[in-house]
Formats: sequence, C-alpha cells, structure tokens
Amino acid sequence: MESKSYGGVEGVEKEVKVANKRGAGGCEGLLRVLAFVFCLSAAVILGVDKQTKVVAMKLLDSLPPINVPVPAKWYYLSAFKYFVVAHAIACAYAVISLILSMGNRGGKKSCIGFAIEVADIVMVALLFSSNGAAVSIGLMGFQGNSHVKWNKVCNVFGKFCHQAAAAFVVSALGALAFLLVVVFALKRLHKK
Repeated sequence: MESKSYGGVEGVEKEVKVANKRGAGGCEGLLRVLAFVFCLSAAVILGVDKQTKVVAMKLLDSLPPINVPVPAKWYYLSAFKYFVVAHAIACAYAVISLILSMGNRGGKKSCIGFAIEVADIVMVALLFSSNGAAVSIGLMGFQGNSHVKWNKVCNVFGKFCHQAAAAFVVSALGALAFLLVVVFALKRLHKK
C-alpha cells in the first residue's frame, strides 16, 4: 500500500492510503474468483446429471406394452459435452489468469496483461457459445419439434431437464463475470 500526505486545515496533515494504483484490481480479482466458482458449479451440475425412467413401449397393438428402463445422461448429447469441456477450460483459465494478474499488479509486464485480456475475450466467446449450444438442445428437449417429429423428453425426464436448466443459469452468471472482467479492462484502457 502506498500512502500520500496532504496538507490539511491549520497545519494538520491527513494521510490517505491507496490500496491499488490500477483501480479495478480487487474487483477484477473478485470477478475472476466468481467466474471460477460459477463455471465449476455449472460443469459439475451438468456433469453429474443423469436420470433413468421406466417407459412403457408398445411394439405391436396386439401385445401388451413392455417396460423398458431408459437412461438420460449428459454425455449422450454433444452440445452438453461441449458445455462441460468449455467450462472446465474456463475454470482452469480463471485460476491461471488470477495468478498471472496478481503477479502483474504493477503493470510492469504489459505483454502479460495484454495476453490475459485477449484470453479473457476468448473465454467470454467460448462460454457464451457453449451456453448457446447447450440451451438450444435443452429447449429442443423441453418443447420438442413437431416439424421433424421430435417429441418432448422433459415431460419424461423432468429431473434431468431441471438440473440442466440450473447448470445453464449458473453458467450464464460465470460468462457474465468474465464479460465484466473484459469491461473493466476496456475501462482501464480507455482511461489511459
């Protein structure tokens, strides 16, 4: 911490302590920690998502229905795989960038700061694209598509769909945290 003295009234000096010259450093660090927590939570919530239901299937009209256990697991869908892998990458990056940005507090190594800011933008793009892919498949399961004769599955696998929806909401919070990190970096750049 740096302290500066300013002359006050009647010869009394006031001391003001400046914690961080960069301004948004503490807030940026907090946002990186929040991004890590949200991305890890979203990856875990969807990564453990599975449900098995017994569904009655009728092969022929003359035969009685057969009860068949049908599982729903996150790794059956490639968009959900992309979501989990993208969030694992974002978690690892959040830890690495937090360590690097703490080491680069004084701004002495501008190439590291620039690389971190570019990678922050890449993480925002990665997270929003994985959210878009996973949410589109989730909506397909929730609403179905009558044009291609795809039926709803969320009326059968309710727990699976609700857990996936929770992962999408937590993931959006993580993506917004990374977006705010980029906004603070742009604000800092604009001030210079």
